[in-house]
Amino acid sequence: MEWFGGSYREFNFEMFSVSHFVIIALLFLGSVLIYINRNRLKDRKWRKAEVALGISLITIEVTYHIWMNVNDMWNVSHAIPLELCSLSLILSVLLLLTRKKIIHEILLFTALLGASQAIFTPLLNFDFPHFRFFHFFYTHLMSIWVVFYFTWVVGYRPTIWSVVKLFIFLNVLLPIIMLINKAVDGNYMFLSHKPQSRSLLDLLGPFPWYILSLEFLLITLSLIVWLIFRNKRQNG
Repeated sequence: MEWFGGSYREFNFEMFSVSHFVIIALLFLGSVLIYINRNRLKDRKWRKAEVALGISLITIEVTYHIWMNVNDMWNVSHAIPLELCSLSLILSVLLLLTRKKIIHEILLFTALLGASQAIFTPLLNFDFPHFRFFHFFYTHLMSIWVVFYFTWVVGYRPTIWSVVKLFIFLNVLLPIIMLINKAVDGNYMFLSHKPQSRSLLDLLGPFPWYILSLEFLLITLSLIVWLIFRNKRQNG
């Protein structure tokens, strides 16, 4: 069962390899199909499919934690689902199961700004057909497609208050995660230090100022997302 093992010697992932370009193509293809078929999808009852998709995301995430345990990788310092993409996954499941619009308001930004970045520049060691490859890209792709589905098919649209809610959500969450990082010697959301590899954070100043720069950047990008996806009829 090497496809479920902890060694990536035979599954070494390389950014912008064939498998990576296939995933990027799937991202665009799936998104285009949802948009093109948005009116047709409205005419059908997809509630059972929404619930089934939510259950599938729970199942693959639970399997991921089993995989980490089996291969002695699970550690409280990095395995708690506190990264932005992990939170997007949780929000995706909650949105699919409850259809609460307020969840969509947060997920729209965290998925499009977080999960999309993770797909284009993945921090991943395991290539196709390893389990971790499927887990990583399935959860990130679904976070984006779910938010597009609820935007274009269900009709949920953000308002300027959605950006305010995101700001409140993040600023309530950040100090909690900082305390957890200190307690478990972790670096969730890179709030303790920058990643070892080169990243966008290198352009945002030293610790701790890059956290403020990152928050400002996230709010700025969120305003752009709002401008793109808002209900233009209601906003003139």
